[in-house]
Amino acid sequence: MLIDADDTLWENNVYFEQAIASFISYLDHQVHTPAEVREHLNRCEHATIAAHGYGLASFRRSLEDCYEQLANTSLTVEQRRRIDSFADSIAQKEIELLPRVAETLEDLSARHRLILVTKGNYAEQTSKLERSGLARNFSAVEVLPEKHNEAYQALSLNHGCEADCTWMIGNSPKSDINPALNAGLHAVFIPHAFTWVLEHETVSEPPQGRQLLQLESFSDLLLHF
Repeated sequence: MLIDADDTLWENNVYFEQAIASFISYLDHQVHTPAEVREHLNRCEHATIAAHGYGLASFRRSLEDCYEQLANTSLTVEQRRRIDSFADSIAQKEIELLPRVAETLEDLSARHRLILVTKGNYAEQTSKLERSGLARNFSAVEVLPEKHNEAYQALSLNHGCEADCTWMIGNSPKSDINPALNAGLHAVFIPHAFTWVLEHETVSEPPQGRQLLQLESFSDLLLHF
């Protein structure tokens, strides 16, 4: 079983949403609405991720770029310090496991091989795993630069995962569900109310011979596995 981390095992994007709300309030743009500022920030994040990958450093850079572009001015030292504080606040958050994750993983790991499959900054993601107290449940950890079909195929080959009995479990249609199905794996979609907007995508119909489950909570995995 391949299992996603952020917003599947623990809360994550809700903290980014709080930081973004603080940023939009601080910018207090006199022309663009908060929704328009958010759309511009989304475009900045697309560009930053393409150039620098995921992680808090990229998020910080996106906030700075968005502010300078919409304010049409370079950041002062004080403005940069304040904007960076919004991103830095995320790193200070305690790991908040989603309901019944710990006991569900304990049960699953006793009967299945579990591999954590996440994406982003390696140090940030592995730190969250260690602080979560869940690391002992996983036989391996993969922190990918991106989750796409080829990444899942390579991961399956490297770990000797047989497609017919391998499931990818996560909350993101774009990164967890659709590419795993396209790579020939099965998938379990567990929606999260605060899934990152850049991860939104219509869930694909599974290819012939593949299965897709949609569950309400992580603990519902025990009803199927």
